[in-house]
Amino acid sequence: MVGGRPLGRRFGWLWAAYAVSAFGTRLAFDAFALIAILVLHAGPAEVSALAAAGLAVGAAVAVPLGPWVEFRRKRPVMIAMDLTRCAALMSVPAAYAVGLLTFTHLLVVSVVVGAADIAFNAASGAFLKALVRPEDLLVANGRFESTNWTATVLGPPVGTAAMGLFGPVTTVAADAVSYLLSAAGIRAIGGGEPRPVRAGGPGARLRPADLLEGWRFVLAHPALRPLFFNTVLVSGLIMATSPLLAVLMLGDLGFAPWQYGLAFGLPCLGGILGSRLARPLVARFGRHRVMLTAGTLRACWSLGLAFVRPGAAGLVLVVAVEFGLIACMGVFTPVFAAYRLDRTPADRVARTLSAWSVSGKVTIAALTGLWGLLAGAVGPRTAIAVAGVLMLITPVLLPRHDLSPRQDHERDPARSRT
Repeated sequence: MVGGRPLGRRFGWLWAAYAVSAFGTRLAFDAFALIAILVLHAGPAEVSALAAAGLAVGAAVAVPLGPWVEFRRKRPVMIAMDLTRCAALMSVPAAYAVGLLTFTHLLVVSVVVGAADIAFNAASGAFLKALVRPEDLLVANGRFESTNWTATVLGPPVGTAAMGLFGPVTTVAADAVSYLLSAAGIRAIGGGEPRPVRAGGPGARLRPADLLEGWRFVLAHPALRPLFFNTVLVSGLIMATSPLLAVLMLGDLGFAPWQYGLAFGLPCLGGILGSRLARPLVARFGRHRVMLTAGTLRACWSLGLAFVRPGAAGLVLVVAVEFGLIACMGVFTPVFAAYRLDRTPADRVARTLSAWSVSGKVTIAALTGLWGLLAGAVGPRTAIAVAGVLMLITPVLLPRHDLSPRQDHERDPARSRT
């Protein structure tokens, strides 16, 4: 219920589908890296290449999917992407069972899953905008965010235990099944969905210009443009330092694996707290002020990770820093996601979300590789500190003023042409 109004049975099925796939994904957290290390005996360079290449190539493959998704019914696309991810992931335990699993196989699967992720998220964002009332977008995104952080708290410990008990590919199979269940949940949503109309009629072919429409819209939009650069850069800096922190804690500082897991599992409770606070904070202070404040505060934590030391005090520092960062993200993300959907016209949602996601994944891949080189030159601690300092600059990219939808329309040249 939201202010006495139900979000409805159809949203309930969408939420259930999201929940089961989120838990499946978190169960298989870092599974490919562990399989590469434990089964294929891959080295650090190969493991890093698996992570970076999967993101970058998957994003490149997904570029034409945004326009393709835009002009199709979204629910069948979501089901198709779930089934694609299920089939790709299930091929890993199948190949392992007959002794044919290779590093190339893992790389291909990571690319396919990465591209399908982008297409699914583009379709689901457009579907959500059409499914719930505009005033309910914040609540809907808050529920997704809370579910995501709950899965992050519970999934990795259970997944790690399952891999130890039942073998290295167990969680990949569970993740594949979760996508099958997600497809069933999305199918159960039911209801009609009109086929989107595109210029040139139903038979019109995809034009080269359509590939860039999502970026053109975002970069011409006065409210979304600064948010685009802010969120892409912040995500890239956070993810680029994640492997470096693992090397620092597990290698140089001698933390045990369970301590490392605790340092990143416990703070995810901050994400649950933040996502539950988002709506009451917006109701009291307004959407733009909350988004600006939470977006600024989330940039203030990462530098603290450069000062971690061995022992209990260092573990407490990491937990505190990560808790603060994730709590701010828990507030910011649903407010930002609802704002982005609200400011994006229905006929551009899929292309906009696809362009945003592609840019984010390419940036993460590029910065992960760059920070790996930096850490090799100056050490992981200094590289983490450099990322922390750059994070402090990112709030300048947040929009200083809130624009009304009318102002958006008047000041957005891409929109005024339609």
